[in-house]
Amino acid sequence: MNPLSQYFRQPAIYIKLPSQGKYYPPGSIDMPENGELPVLPMTAIDEISYRTPDALFSGQAVINVIQSCIPAIKNAWHVPSIDIDTILVAIRIASYGHEMEFGTTCPACNNVDDYAVDLRVVMGQIKAPDYTQPIKQGDIEIYFKPMTYKNLSDNNKIQFDEQRIFQAIPADGEVDANRLTAMADALKKMTEMTVTALSQSVLTIKTPTALVSEQEFISEFMRNCDSALFNRIQNFVVENKTQAEMKPVMIKCGGCSNEYAQSITLDMTSFFVRAS
Repeated sequence: MNPLSQYFRQPAIYIKLPSQGKYYPPGSIDMPENGELPVLPMTAIDEISYRTPDALFSGQAVINVIQSCIPAIKNAWHVPSIDIDTILVAIRIASYGHEMEFGTTCPACNNVDDYAVDLRVVMGQIKAPDYTQPIKQGDIEIYFKPMTYKNLSDNNKIQFDEQRIFQAIPADGEVDANRLTAMADALKKMTEMTVTALSQSVLTIKTPTALVSEQEFISEFMRNCDSALFNRIQNFVVENKTQAEMKPVMIKCGGCSNEYAQSITLDMTSFFVRAS
């Protein structure tokens, strides 16, 4: 045994996941009996990983840091989306403390101020949606589940690539035939991405004669159902996503006393900027 092991990093906090460990495939998490996962501070290697552009873009940096700081999570690609914010906030607290400073601009007078938020309060407000409630349409029932971090990462990369095509449109609005073709392809891919994302959010579809959970059948159903049902499913998924996100904090402007809601995020760029 390394005689220095007693000086290795130790758990700084313990957290309970909004999902309570549900939706994780077997072998992807070791859930303690009390449901509380120990969270370790980041190492220097973790910080380097977070600052590597390629690793950030691929999502691998997030995976590496989650598995380093929360060893009970064996495969972070399978982390449900409803747990991501809680996990990132917990790692931020364990590494830098519970107070996070951020800059904000008043929408009324454009006054810029620095504020601090208690991340323990933010984390305590994150709740998991009720996935036991289905959408009923005729004689079918549609049950839902959270997407995995792998789903989110893949969809975000596709969206980023396609958005670059539209950002490259000249200021005068003139586009050649090749650019028009590329834009049409991008729109098609983004539509397909929406269908894929919704399909990945469906757990099962119950009919009078079958309980369908096969992803290929669900995807085919999403492509062929009527637009009213498609939009209803999309709105339901978006509503669940909103419920699981970090809530905005109320800010009172130091310049004009205007009160407004300020959204906060723990994306990879703000993770370090706001720690300084």
